[in-house]
Amino acid sequence: MPVPFESFIPFGVITGMFLATATGIRYAQTKRNEGKAVRYSLDDWDRKMMVRDKQLTGTMRGQVDNPIAPPEFKVNSSWKVYESLRNDFA
Repeated sequence: MPVPFESFIPFGVITGMFLATATGIRYAQTKRNEGKAVRYSLDDWDRKMMVRDKQLTGTMRGQVDNPIAPPEFKVNSSWKVYESLRNDFA
């Protein structure tokens, strides 16, 4: 006759692996988003603001409250790279 508690060890191993995986995913998302909540349902406006934040601060999640943009903001657009590539092939 089997003992009812002999399944506790595999159950504990499986539960531990699920917890370790969930913790690892949560840590990776938090690290990637600089400690802020994960963004869901991004529309075009959100993506454009993320590009602007990247140009202003150097990170996708960084924000500044300075009303004057730094001088580098005028020339650090990726559009110029795409424009030059487009002109080379056209």
